[in-house]
Amino acid sequence: MKVNSPYITDEDIQEVVKVLKSGNLAAGEYVRLFEEAFAGYLGVEHVLTVNNGTIALYLIFKALGIGPGDEVVVPDFTFAATATTVALAGGKITPADIELETYNIDIESLEERLTERTKAIVVVHLYGHPADMDPIVRLAGERGIHVIEDCAQSHGANYKGVKTGSVGVASAFSFYATKNLTMGEGGAVATNDDSVATYVRLQRNHGQLEKYVHSVVGWNFRVTDIQAALGYSQLARLEEMNKRRRIIATVYNDELSGVKHVRLPTEKPYAKHVYHQYTLWVEGHGIRDKLAEFLLMRGVQTAIHYPLPIHQQPCLKNHLILRGDLTNSTEASKHVLSLPMHPGLRDEDALFVARLIKEFFKDLKV
Repeated sequence: MKVNSPYITDEDIQEVVKVLKSGNLAAGEYVRLFEEAFAGYLGVEHVLTVNNGTIALYLIFKALGIGPGDEVVVPDFTFAATATTVALAGGKITPADIELETYNIDIESLEERLTERTKAIVVVHLYGHPADMDPIVRLAGERGIHVIEDCAQSHGANYKGVKTGSVGVASAFSFYATKNLTMGEGGAVATNDDSVATYVRLQRNHGQLEKYVHSVVGWNFRVTDIQAALGYSQLARLEEMNKRRRIIATVYNDELSGVKHVRLPTEKPYAKHVYHQYTLWVEGHGIRDKLAEFLLMRGVQTAIHYPLPIHQQPCLKNHLILRGDLTNSTEASKHVLSLPMHPGLRDEDALFVARLIKEFFKDLKV
């Protein structure tokens, strides 16, 4: 049983086949359709597709003028691209600790990292649970700091009734194969800021708005209509797929509630979790790894998201500004374990995994 898997239907395949049969494979009508539909879904003015979520983050940083001498605060517990894109843009990375209920950035740790050189805060909605945005936006607003959302894991998640990706000055989405909404590969920038949108639109297409007239030096960061057709079809079913993820999470929650040595995911009152990952906290030294091995021997994949916090990543040692302790992120890297989670799972699959976990802890001698 895979820990995650793309959920592709016949409708998805038919949309892609339409593009293949049309012969119009490059960015075109389906890119336009997807961008307009996703902007409407999020409630933002602009969605601009790019070739992956990493590029989406990078372009946001460049659009906001982040470069040498600028500091960007990021959560210490996240996928590396949240931070590496800051380095690629020329800025310095200041990791902030997380709180251990949602694994999202801790507001007190964040505030401690802010200086007169801080130009942006990146908020990651980790595992599909929205971060508490109001205090972050308020704090940033008082200091003239940009708030950027990394929504690579939170397609369709709600914060106080609005979609993640519609709160900050700009947000980055990934449409990698195993995301809640996939194009196989791809990404997007969502924003209400016209200047950010203009910058991304130029940079993704060789610096041209009019064909063969290049007003700036740009890149080729476009997606194809093949990708956009898959994304457009997936978007029509995103709420349904997220609902299925939430049902699977409920099965896990019901079955694993009360199991010693395990802490289940939480859902705060302000949030609608979309469970990109269903991630346990496993107590005890080395028990997490023993549980993962036990499950794998019985045909169940798991994953560790993430085994190294940002401040321990080898490639970033010359790009970091470290202030204060990062205890929670360091501990999380030793205890988190993600269980199988995707819309293709059956209830009985989740029951099987939960029963194996209960069997493991029943026989565990600590």
